[in-house]
Amino acid sequence: MQSVAYIPSPSEGVWHLGPIPIRAYALMIIIGIVVAVWLGERRWAAKGGAPGVIIDVAVWAVPFGLVGGRLYHVITDYQRYFGDGRNPVDALKIWEGGLGIWGAVVLGAVGALIGCRRHGVSVLALGDAIAPGVALGQAIGRWGNWWNQELYGRPLDTWWALKIDYGNRPKLPDGSVDPKYADIGTYHPTFLYESLWCVGVAILVIWAGRRFDLTHGRSFALYVAGYTVGRFWIEWLRIDDAHEILGLRLNDWTSLIVFLGAVGYLYWARGKTGPENVGAAPDPAAEEEPVAKAQAEPAAGETASEEPAEQQPEPVAETEPEATPEADAEPVAEPEPVAEDEPEPEPEPEPESEVEAVAESEADAEPAPAAEPEPGAEAAPEPAPETEPAAEAEPAPETEPTPEAEPEPEAEPAPAAEDEDEPVAEDEPEPAPAAEAEPVDEAEPEAEPEAEAEPAVVPETEAAEDKSAKGGAAPDEEPAAEAEDNEDGKGAPVKDAT
Repeated sequence: MQSVAYIPSPSEGVWHLGPIPIRAYALMIIIGIVVAVWLGERRWAAKGGAPGVIIDVAVWAVPFGLVGGRLYHVITDYQRYFGDGRNPVDALKIWEGGLGIWGAVVLGAVGALIGCRRHGVSVLALGDAIAPGVALGQAIGRWGNWWNQELYGRPLDTWWALKIDYGNRPKLPDGSVDPKYADIGTYHPTFLYESLWCVGVAILVIWAGRRFDLTHGRSFALYVAGYTVGRFWIEWLRIDDAHEILGLRLNDWTSLIVFLGAVGYLYWARGKTGPENVGAAPDPAAEEEPVAKAQAEPAAGETASEEPAEQQPEPVAETEPEATPEADAEPVAEPEPVAEDEPEPEPEPEPESEVEAVAESEADAEPAPAAEPEPGAEAAPEPAPETEPAAEAEPAPETEPTPEAEPEPEAEPAPAAEDEDEPVAEDEPEPAPAAEAEPVDEAEPEAEPEAEAEPAVVPETEAAEDKSAKGGAAPDEEPAAEAEDNEDGKGAPVKDAT
């Protein structure tokens, strides 16, 4: 029986490159492995895994899988290699065909586990990544059976039937062609069925993985379950020799058991979520950061060493006169009229003979604006209330002439002078220190630090000591002031100012 239309089989599956044979069966397996690794690498990178892990794991998984597949085939079909008239060495001739998928999966998983442990990644996550690729690899590898004209199914008389040459038809144990199949030339192309089925399983796994977020080994379990369903009915169509248990071929029982295990795992792991250990992919930006930091540290050290050198002279340059103008500028903004009135009379009392007239004119002229600085004096203590007790407490022990002015009849104007001087000391440079500094032309540059310092009395006494040390100008002024006080009785304001 031979169909009019059929799928032809290749006449030869081996080519010789000199003494080296090139076998189509091996080429199909190699192409399937390459495709599986390529797709697995892409899916692994999509999971966030480091590139190259699938290739490194394949170095372990592929040899283990080939050995496992061959062992399973030899164990389940031992009669072909052991017994009377059989050569056990033929069990090593893997190029002649004979790889059991179940043994390849089991030992291949062992090799993958070793590779995953070496990289510190989850074997379940890796299984999910390679599941569609393994299915596609099987789809390609099955075409090796076509090249070898093996593992076909029952006779079939239809247009998609596979034509098998006479020498490759089922044989008896003695090696002769089975008479039942001697006249039958077309059979079920089981290799094609399984190849197409594996392509469908790969598409199913990819779709379901995205649709239901199958992680933690569930994508691989879906692949196993889907493949076993197809393998069960495809195995039922095959007519090659195989061990049977209760009327079913051994591979059918294996498919059934593995299917139940895969479904059970899918149910058990249905609620598993969370991150998986895929080994973080290296970030180029993160790798550049340590280099940038290492380059920046020496520069930062140099700048840090230079900054202290630049900053060290700054506190030395920041003398009190520089800071005090800021204090003077702040109160100057509020009592502007006081600042305008006081500097005008200051250059007038330069000669010593006119000191009395200036004191009298100030005593007469200042009581009128005294009412004006009072609000300023009231407002001034709010921003700087601490300066008043310092100015009041310090003059008592340091200025001795103050108690002498109390028994005099006109000692009452002294507090008025104090009231007048206090707001000036707070808001503007005090007039009294200016009056003391003005009689001496050399003291004018020194009047600025005296007026700038908030504790007015201490710098004045220091200035007086400096003046006395230089030429004794301040001691000469005090007797003159006392003589004037005895004559006119108006020395109290001057004494209080000192």
